[in-house]
Amino acid sequence: MNIQFFTNQVKQNENLAFEEMVNACELVFNEETPKEDIKDFLLALSSKGETADEIAALATVMKSHALTVPVPEGKYIDNCGTGGDGLKTFNISTTSAIVLAANGVSVTKHGNRKISSSSGSSDVLQALGIHTEFTTQDSINLLKQEGITFLYAPNVHPKLKRIGEIRREIGKTTIFNMVGPLTNPVNLTTQIVGINRPELVTDYADVLRILGRERAVVVSGTQGMDEASLDNGNKIALLENGEITPFTLNLDDLGLSPAPVSALRGGSPEENAVILRELLKGKESAYFDAVLLNSALGFFAYGIAETIKDGVDIARESILSGRALTKLDAVIEFSQELLKERTAL
Repeated sequence: MNIQFFTNQVKQNENLAFEEMVNACELVFNEETPKEDIKDFLLALSSKGETADEIAALATVMKSHALTVPVPEGKYIDNCGTGGDGLKTFNISTTSAIVLAANGVSVTKHGNRKISSSSGSSDVLQALGIHTEFTTQDSINLLKQEGITFLYAPNVHPKLKRIGEIRREIGKTTIFNMVGPLTNPVNLTTQIVGINRPELVTDYADVLRILGRERAVVVSGTQGMDEASLDNGNKIALLENGEITPFTLNLDDLGLSPAPVSALRGGSPEENAVILRELLKGKESAYFDAVLLNSALGFFAYGIAETIKDGVDIARESILSGRALTKLDAVIEFSQELLKERTAL
């Protein structure tokens, strides 16, 4: 059976069952499958609209092809979003990951270079001085030392190189955006995921349940922003003990100032690195409030904060105390020391 069989089903607006999608995805990862056929399949799925079963199946296949990252036993969170919202916001989740780690949360941040945004998480990290050429052991050592690590997708998903080329040719969001946060090679206990499909928030929480998360928060902001936005238009679901509960946020209750999505627009990796560092120095702005809100959801998902309001307070203190900036500088130093050691060899 070739991939065109499944593409034809999808083009007839038929959803693929979990097992059918597993078979199709194995063909996507097969080097023998022509690139044009894979592109056709991904575009057909995007046109139809991907289902929870299709996303869960791809996540299962993709994770089965990932490298093993043998981290110590522990409670780990990722706050990687799907990307693909086209809004070109600055790197909110990367900044929030540093804020979380500065307050004792163990973060294994999955990320990539830009595919459908101006600056992916790996792009801004590189601009900050955190390189992406970590070996698996480097990633584990950073996690042990600083309570945070960055897992660069091409390093832990070696079979993604060819698919990455296809995605760049497509140049817009595909199911791989939806599945990225689900394929962290570390077994996560909890997660916060921003997605660009508000209508899929509850279904996405169900995918996380199927994949074994004990607790998770899924959010889609205004205009399908793949982070929580600074207004009352966020669609959010909490997964806890197998139960999924939708909930809403009121910014007034959280002490945050409303701002349009346009106020969160970033620029090049270098420009975003400046925004990130100034923010961690305590410069208040819409960027600052967006990081407080998204960090708060992370603290809430992890269980450190009992309420989102508590999470906002913890995030604010983490930044204004200087701990978050200190954490960033420690990670940069770790990265730079590695480079020096390699240059000396």
